[in-house]
Amino acid sequence: MNPTLQSLHTRKSTRAFTDAPIAGETRQAILTAALQAPSAGCQLLYTILDITDQAKKERLAVLCDHQPFIAGAKMVLIFCADCQKWLTFYKEANLSPREPGAGDLLLAVEDALIAAQNAVVAAESMGVGSCYIGDVMENVEEMKVLLQLPEYVYPACMLVFGYPTEQQKRRPKPERFALSDIVCENTYRSKDGQKIRAMFEGRTGGQGYDQWMEAFWKRKYESDFSNEMNRSMEAYLKAFLQETKSRGSRNENKSEKTNQ
Repeated sequence: MNPTLQSLHTRKSTRAFTDAPIAGETRQAILTAALQAPSAGCQLLYTILDITDQAKKERLAVLCDHQPFIAGAKMVLIFCADCQKWLTFYKEANLSPREPGAGDLLLAVEDALIAAQNAVVAAESMGVGSCYIGDVMENVEEMKVLLQLPEYVYPACMLVFGYPTEQQKRRPKPERFALSDIVCENTYRSKDGQKIRAMFEGRTGGQGYDQWMEAFWKRKYESDFSNEMNRSMEAYLKAFLQETKSRGSRNENKSEKTNQ
C-alpha cells in the first residue's frame, strides 16, 4: 500500500489535541492544498474562514452543540459555500446576473467539501489531526452574526486541527462497512431486511439489531441537534428556493405565452 493510501486508511477524527502549535508554514501548506482541489469550472465556489480569534472559537464550541475541544483546536477552518462572490464579479463587469438558485448552492457545497477534504489529507500527511464539525450548520441566526455571513453564503462544514494526543493516536478507527454494502454497480439497489441485518452483524456491541438501531435513531436522527440543523438549513435555503420558485413561475409564463 503506497503512503497516500496508507494515510487514507489510517486517518481518523481527532478530538483531543496537544498544546503544540501548528507552525505558520504548516498552516499555509494546509490552506494551499485546499485550493488545489477540483472545482466546478475552476470557480472555487467557496470561501474559507480561518478562525484565529479565541473568543470566536469558544463561541463556536457552544453553538456547535457544546463541544469544548473546538475551542482548544490549534487551527479552525470554516468552508463556506459561496454563491455571493461571483455575483460581485459579474456585477463588476456591468452584467445583470440572475439570483443564485438551489442548483448553484449544491454545486458550491460540492466545491467547499472537496476543498475541505484536501485540507484533511494534507494535514494528515504532516501529522496534524483533524475533525469535521457538521454542527456549524446549526443556529443560523447567531452563526450569521458571528461570522458576518452575507446572503447566499452558507457554512458547509468546519474543520478543527491539532496534533493528536497519544490517547487519540492509540484510539481504534471505527470499522467501515464492506464494499459490497456500499457500492452498487450501475444502478441503485435497495437492501432487503436480511441484507440490512447482515450489514450490522458484529457492529452492535452485543445488542440486538432492533435495540441498537433504536438507540442510534434517538441519538442521531431524532436528536435535538438534528432537528436544529434542519431548521437552520431551511432558513439558509429559503432565499435559494424562493428564487428557484420565482424562476419556475417565469418559465411557465413564457411557455404559456409561446403556446397562445
